[in-house]
Amino acid sequence: MANRLAHATSPYLLQHADNPVDWWPWEPAAFEEARQRGVPVFLSVGYSACHWCHVLAHESFEDEATAAYMNEHFVNVKVDREERPDVDAVYMEAVQAATGQGGWPMSVFMTPDGEPFYFGAYFPPEPRHGMPSFRQVLEGVHSAWTDRRDEVGEVAAKITKDLAGRELSIDSAGLPTDETQARALLQLTRDIDPASGWFNGDTKFPPSMVVEFLLRHHARAGSVAALEMAEGLCGAMARSSLYDQVGGGFHRYVLTPRPGGPLIPHFEKMLYDNALLCRAYAHLWRTTGSELAKRVALETADFMVRELRTNEGGFASALDADSEDPVSGKHVEGAYYVWTPGQLREVLGEADGDLAAVHFGVTEEGTFEEGASVLQLPQGDGLFDSERIESIRERLLAARGERPAPGRDDKVVAAWNGLAVAALAETGAYFERPDLVEAAIAAGDLLVRLHMGPDARLARTSKDGRRGDNAGVLEDYADVAEGFLALAGVTGEGVWLEFAGFLLDLVLDQFTAEDGSLYDTAHDAEQLIRRPQDPTDNATPSGWSAAAGALLTYAAHTGAAPHRAAAERALGVVQALGPRAPRFIGHGLAVAEALLDGPREVAVVGDPADPATRELVRAALLSTAPGAVLAFGQGQELPLLVDRPLVGGRPAAYVCRNFTCDAPVTTVQELTEKLVQP
Repeated sequence: MANRLAHATSPYLLQHADNPVDWWPWEPAAFEEARQRGVPVFLSVGYSACHWCHVLAHESFEDEATAAYMNEHFVNVKVDREERPDVDAVYMEAVQAATGQGGWPMSVFMTPDGEPFYFGAYFPPEPRHGMPSFRQVLEGVHSAWTDRRDEVGEVAAKITKDLAGRELSIDSAGLPTDETQARALLQLTRDIDPASGWFNGDTKFPPSMVVEFLLRHHARAGSVAALEMAEGLCGAMARSSLYDQVGGGFHRYVLTPRPGGPLIPHFEKMLYDNALLCRAYAHLWRTTGSELAKRVALETADFMVRELRTNEGGFASALDADSEDPVSGKHVEGAYYVWTPGQLREVLGEADGDLAAVHFGVTEEGTFEEGASVLQLPQGDGLFDSERIESIRERLLAARGERPAPGRDDKVVAAWNGLAVAALAETGAYFERPDLVEAAIAAGDLLVRLHMGPDARLARTSKDGRRGDNAGVLEDYADVAEGFLALAGVTGEGVWLEFAGFLLDLVLDQFTAEDGSLYDTAHDAEQLIRRPQDPTDNATPSGWSAAAGALLTYAAHTGAAPHRAAAERALGVVQALGPRAPRFIGHGLAVAEALLDGPREVAVVGDPADPATRELVRAALLSTAPGAVLAFGQGQELPLLVDRPLVGGRPAAYVCRNFTCDAPVTTVQELTEKLVQP
């Protein structure tokens, strides 16, 4: 019998709809139920591609006896962190403050007023490795709630008070400067392992936003060290098992299991990682002309369109890490992606199978589990026949398509689709792939049609063409605006700039404090025990830094002083955090590079069908000037084109920054020179 989650739009919640646990979604009625029954609330937060979330569900939430105990003594609330990032952020902050660490699944016990008092993550079904069993935790919390209610209430009240006192103020930070950026680069050089190209640490997440900062810093300041670090990071990621060597696209992160051993991925594939990395590699190609960067950018774009695109034209959130092992029939992590030498020979024949084993590091003993190996590229300088390797990859991809595929979370998240729109629009334009630009436009259309209401308020998610009930948060407004701004620059269509303006006006009206700091939820959003506010970039740009970037770009397009001022105020946090923790403010540092460079505004006036116009547009698109904006066409649809005539009847480019414009130019060489001038 299904529980209350049966009508959810979240695939993660739907996975728990048939649990014997009497789950509630996050809603006021759940907390009212807890008040009336006099029991605590158990909050379980996860997401559909989370391996340990599935393990906890199978071991405990599907167990009849455990579920019966949970139903008797708790009101149980299940949250998809991707649908409710505000709920996730507030309680994860409490978990981290109390335990010094955090992750998913997140398990929180709280009062009927939402005040937390006990925390955890995954709990096993029996005690192991010093961890209590989940049943022991449930019994311990129930005992404390029953016998020491006053003490529990005091703990919960103190935690809530401490959280409420954490609001940020950026009044005295000031704007980032050349010194801010140089000190951030210096700190990054201390964190990098030059031998491997990776940042230090056993768990390696893809630092896409740091790469963007490094490329922009190189373009503005001429730093060779910044470019070398960006190339090293991108090379290390592309050659490792973080990158899907057969199908393109990136896994979530990699671990170093033993000294000298290969990096082992956590196999889930997230839309946001792939969108950010696609754009980063496209920008690396734009800077260096690297064939590896071009290949990775295009393969990652093709992966997103091939495997994540939904029937409605949006992009699904993720592919699971787990799938059915074609040999054992068990549902295990990585089964879809790993190979044995025998499997390679079966698909490719003896000669090509042996070559593939050498090229991709597949060994007889295996580098992963059960004798299978993850795929990675050679770390040395060995020479391989590129056409033969490409044929091998194509045949392996076709054979892999016959395996049971990982599950897909079909939920369309507004923010992540905004990131995908920007990546596909630019990648398609750089490499003259109109199909990728069309995919970006289709996703943009879906965001306008389904996610934007008549008042431009955004829904966080949709699924199967059905708009979700949860309100968009700051990152949704900022990242969708970023996607629309990228489409305006690539297509020359002013409507995308207008849509971005609607969203960014709401950022100013609903998410901005008087001192210029930004909140992750709107002024009129549901009130939690704390209003979430986090300027640090993590797996994605924070809403704060993403908003700063979109506001700055929009102001460059339109001359809108309030948006420029808001971007500058928001960037005060980069001055404060950049030199100390650059890996956690990478997008903010990249936006600061655009601010320090202007950013430059390029208007190309001319018939888009005229080859001379197209050449100027392409030169502007391929400029590495940080955050440069582009408008092109003949009409007055885009503000930068207003009162800008042809020159001698020929298409012309106008370049401005900091309220100063150069004389218009009519050749690619002249435009390129103006865009590289300090």
